[in-house]
Amino acid sequence: MDFQDFLQYVPNLIPVELPATLAHIKMAPKERIEALKKLDFKAENPRIAAVMMLFYPKNGKTHLVLIVRNAYNGVHSSQIAFPGGKYENTDVDYAETALRETHEEVGIAPNKIEVIKQFSPMYIPPSNFLVHPFLGISKEELQFYPDIREVAGIIELPLSVFLDDEIIIEATLSTSYGNNILVPAFNIQNHVVWGATAMILSELRDVLKITFEENK
Repeated sequence: MDFQDFLQYVPNLIPVELPATLAHIKMAPKERIEALKKLDFKAENPRIAAVMMLFYPKNGKTHLVLIVRNAYNGVHSSQIAFPGGKYENTDVDYAETALRETHEEVGIAPNKIEVIKQFSPMYIPPSNFLVHPFLGISKEELQFYPDIREVAGIIELPLSVFLDDEIIIEATLSTSYGNNILVPAFNIQNHVVWGATAMILSELRDVLKITFEENK
């Protein structure tokens, strides 16, 4: 989709009701769905994080940025994610967390991003994080400068590809819920995107599709 066309839809994204769990479960392993039904995550006293779902123009077309996390000794090693990270006490709010971490991880200054809408929080049991996603846009072409300590690569995903159902797959993976289980996922530039990132992407897709359909 041309970026200028995408901008025409942006105001219509704001009032759309978030589908939350209805969207999340589309990309959740069934083992996770069952576990979450029984879990009161507030009792877990989760750590707080925020991420930025950032759309921007590249060659006139709308793109969404994702990152490939570095390999490390942790539960999210080498996974595909949004720019973002842990809330700090100096952050005014969670949107500031997402902006600050996006700057730190991929080099995009907060003044280049307009925060449009907060999405449904996502609890991640393996790391005990409650993640707050934000939709943001930048109206200029971006040059990313990944932090080599945290980011192994940048994925620039065209919106047209993101909305194509052909990228939805099932993959056999070993997760915190079990070994060699069938997991719904996105195939994005030969990366298998699953878990919390896929579930957040699912809500984003649903909101975009609702907006585009209602405002043709």
